[in-house]
Amino acid sequence: MNELVTRLFTMILLVGFFKVSAQQRSIPYTVAKHPWTETLGSQRAVVDVENASDAVRVKILWRRRDLDASQKRLIITDVKGKEVRNILRVDINREEGELIFQPNSGAGTYYIYYLPWKGEKGNGSFSGDYLKPEKAPEKNWVVNRKQLSVTKVKCIESRTGFDSFYPMEVIATASEIAMLGRKYPHALLLFPEDRKNPIRMRRDIPSKWIDKVPSALFLGNAERNEYYTFQIGAFALKQDVKNLKIAYSKMPFKITCFNIEGNDSRGKYFTKKINVAKGEVQSLWFGVDIPQNTKPGKYSFDVIVSGEGIAKQTVPVRLTVSGKVIAERGDYDLWRHSRLRWLNSSLGISDESIAPFTPLEVKGHTIKAKTAAIKLNDRGLPMSIKANENELLDKPLLFTIETSEGPEKLNAAITSFKKKATGVVEWITQSENEKLKLICEGTMESDGHLDYKITVVPKKDLLVKDIRLELLVRESIVEYFMGMGLPGMNCPSEYNWKWKGPQDSFWIGNTKAGIHVELKGASYSGPLLNLYRPLPPPSWFNENNGGFSIGKDGSSVLNRIYSGARQLKAGVTVNFEFTLLITPVKDLDTKSQFVNRYYHNGSDPLPKDQDIKTGIKIFNVHHANAINPYINYPFTTMDTIKSVAKSWHEKGLKVKLYYTTRELTNQVSELWALRSLGTEVLADGNGGGYMWLREHLVDGYNAQWFTTVSGYERSDAALLTSGDSRWYNYYIEGLRWLIKQTDIDGLYLDDVSYDRHMLKRMRRVMDAVKPGCILDLHSNTGFSRGPATQYTEFFPYLNKLWFGESFQYDKMSPANWLVEVSGIPFGHMGDMLHGGGNPWRGMVYGMTVRYPWFTEGVNCDPRDIWKIWDDFGIDKAKMIGYWDEKKVVTTDHPDVLATVYVKQDKLLISVASWAKDAAKIKLKIDWDKIGWKPKTDSLIARKINGFQEGIVFGLTDEIQIQPAKGWLLEVN
Repeated sequence: MNELVTRLFTMILLVGFFKVSAQQRSIPYTVAKHPWTETLGSQRAVVDVENASDAVRVKILWRRRDLDASQKRLIITDVKGKEVRNILRVDINREEGELIFQPNSGAGTYYIYYLPWKGEKGNGSFSGDYLKPEKAPEKNWVVNRKQLSVTKVKCIESRTGFDSFYPMEVIATASEIAMLGRKYPHALLLFPEDRKNPIRMRRDIPSKWIDKVPSALFLGNAERNEYYTFQIGAFALKQDVKNLKIAYSKMPFKITCFNIEGNDSRGKYFTKKINVAKGEVQSLWFGVDIPQNTKPGKYSFDVIVSGEGIAKQTVPVRLTVSGKVIAERGDYDLWRHSRLRWLNSSLGISDESIAPFTPLEVKGHTIKAKTAAIKLNDRGLPMSIKANENELLDKPLLFTIETSEGPEKLNAAITSFKKKATGVVEWITQSENEKLKLICEGTMESDGHLDYKITVVPKKDLLVKDIRLELLVRESIVEYFMGMGLPGMNCPSEYNWKWKGPQDSFWIGNTKAGIHVELKGASYSGPLLNLYRPLPPPSWFNENNGGFSIGKDGSSVLNRIYSGARQLKAGVTVNFEFTLLITPVKDLDTKSQFVNRYYHNGSDPLPKDQDIKTGIKIFNVHHANAINPYINYPFTTMDTIKSVAKSWHEKGLKVKLYYTTRELTNQVSELWALRSLGTEVLADGNGGGYMWLREHLVDGYNAQWFTTVSGYERSDAALLTSGDSRWYNYYIEGLRWLIKQTDIDGLYLDDVSYDRHMLKRMRRVMDAVKPGCILDLHSNTGFSRGPATQYTEFFPYLNKLWFGESFQYDKMSPANWLVEVSGIPFGHMGDMLHGGGNPWRGMVYGMTVRYPWFTEGVNCDPRDIWKIWDDFGIDKAKMIGYWDEKKVVTTDHPDVLATVYVKQDKLLISVASWAKDAAKIKLKIDWDKIGWKPKTDSLIARKINGFQEGIVFGLTDEIQIQPAKGWLLEVN
């Protein structure tokens, strides 16, 4: 009897608690009709003081996420913004705030701001912090607390809807959670939630769950052809829950839990282990694939959740499918989260060749691509490498394992081909002796790229002096070098390098033939930007015993990659990975360079009518503007982008968009779903940054680019992504969607962090949706320490380069210009950037700055040079540079170089000086090679503002050139 009474009394208490609790949580949460001054903070409590008095008492059940609520200032104003001076704190904590203040303006409405801050919002960065607690009230303001009545809180108001904490970030109190623990026996509580309310908090539960019954029925309304999503919040109430498992029963549709399983960026299926610490919440996002031919009606299934040491629990799900067929799986509505399925997409993953590269041909051990060919030896390594019929190697590529007895000799091997597709050929070769086995796995792709993994399998413990890779390149090919700590330069006769800095690759060759080598095996091997600092590949690094050297070896130049001495243990394999790219990757397209001129203006991306008259053909829409406001998430302004593309296509211009992956705006609709994936997509970090990030993400993120967008209330506060992840799959699907929906003409890539595998997927998608799409890549030497080295593997799939930010053009050698800026040795051309470049030297490589990307007062405005191009008809001319074997125009000064643009009846000669002092030079023109003689003996320098005066020289005249300057001369 006593037990029954006790239970009944407990039930009465619980009912009373939940009734009171619900009343306490009934304070309305609203959004301001007009946003107030941002630095007052994103939230305020609105209170009505009914009667004029010297002091009023307020108790606010604000249910805040921040743990240090007592350390932030309170600012109280009347409706006109007049600030209250006297505030007495009674008790300020994250659950509630009790205070007394002096309503200076008498009766009326007052605003209590509780997250005020001070800071600076710059273009690219944010600095600031919350204000410290206010000063103590004046001593002559005496308050008798016992006689004060409590003033009612009218509502809690957020500055904008995006700032709102309601409903999913309004926390449950400690006493409410304790009551849950007493009410429910489960260690893990499951709360189904609609997709319109993404679960946001990890260390708190929303107060709205307090009145919910865990594992209750989830009801949803879907449409035919919809990819329907919903959530379940798993709250570890009483203990840590390890190895969370998801199962289903009565499945009418294909269902996936994105937190548990998926396909990686290579299309490989994987599963994830989910642990939930005590007191934390794991949001589980589910996707339900509803076919278009589904019959309207009600469909039911169960989600079964279990974990180590806890009982299985079931969440029943009932979906009502309407008769309506939704377009594009629901992707037009970002709130549906239907695009989460993009995370598992394999779009663009294929073994087929990509235009303009032709299918690979395999004859015996010879593999031939459009621009390259190799022949394999009996170890599976190239004994011949040709770039457009130009042989690079003097001797076969060598992979050597050396002991105290000398290089290990292995038995003859047999190479077997595992795959022969149009775009990739794969082979494996095994050789061995009594001490070890060597497994060589190689691939060649139709763009001339080779990928190697050599596995050393010791049969017994073995002390080795060195394991190395040796590349012996013909001396006639070796003109230039870059990488392994060196800028683009004339190849040194000797060079030694040890692992340091973000370097893992080099290129050696000339404009006819070259080879890029990258050492792989590190945790990250994309472009080595300063945001990603992986350790070196462990096998090559070998505790800093490894390194690289260049040296002469007879008629060859030996490139030696060594790993040094080590102890091999029997059965413990060591993998050595590297890639080769044979260059140039394509034929030089000078016509496109001179015709497809770029307009590029970040904050004001749309050209004016007078700009079109300059001959621009393409413009890039950067982010941080009204067209493309948020970094790497252009999906909020699709209609605007479509309208811009349509209107400018009618004017004959192509439109490209900034869209990459390294950073991701906080405006992304799927932010909370991505957050639920841990650090898979969004990188971990120390938090901080813009206040919105601190208030909503709290911690465990890495704040990056920040900008305000003109005309937009929301700021763009970006987060660092984790590199290779399923966001790559989303990105590829997003690219398809962008091109299909807006008809843009390609992308502008700005220091991206993905690898060539992504470039291939991108190119396949663009070719499938809109052939002829354009990719141009921007980078800078200050950020990635040698962009031409870092991005060489991208070159087969790009259309244009823009390497130049932080480049010191007046200090760079001709070799540095040719190799790191121009792109010419790789089959590309580019534009200048930093400070307007050097227009005289730039013309030697066919380069100008982009319009209007020039510095006022500096001689770099390209419009007058473009006019010369058009008048001359440079797009129909043949470019013959000083680097060409068949030069037709030279000078008699070693530091003054000339490039000529040849037509049937006239020449345009670009001359630029790298001499320290003013120089006098004469031109040497080989008319026999040109094939015609001029009608006059004149060299005409047409007036170009800021570039040269109008003057006429004789063909044999001595011409004076100032340091770092030059001439643009015509011969008819």
